[in-house]
Amino acid sequence: MGSARGRFDGAMTFELGADSAVSRPARHARHWVAPVISSLVTLPAAFFAYVFASLMPMACDSCTEAEAARFDPSFDRAYTVFGWGLAVSLLLLVTAWLLPWQERFVARRIGFAVAAPFAVGLTYLVFMGMIDWP
Repeated sequence: MGSARGRFDGAMTFELGADSAVSRPARHARHWVAPVISSLVTLPAAFFAYVFASLMPMACDSCTEAEAARFDPSFDRAYTVFGWGLAVSLLLLVTAWLLPWQERFVARRIGFAVAAPFAVGLTYLVFMGMIDWP
């Protein structure tokens, strides 16, 4: 059984030197700053926007039948658009985190990270504008 054991002699290993044609892409030193700041702004903003949007039907508690007939369908459409808008803003945030951690993606990462909180704000403004208020 002793002869069946092989010996690793290092013949199959190699090192890539500085002069090698294969090199690793450069990593950005502070690649995580933009997604962290965006997360700290986007997630609470999305939460509070969702809470305020969910409380909006109480604005029509004392509505007449005619006012409620206009408000309810417009709120349903606006709330659906609001949900999709929040999904888009969260996808922007996730994209900022999941881009490869290379120097060439820094501008895209910053762009997605900056766009995420603005998408929350724009979504809320569109939601408020779509409702037929009493």
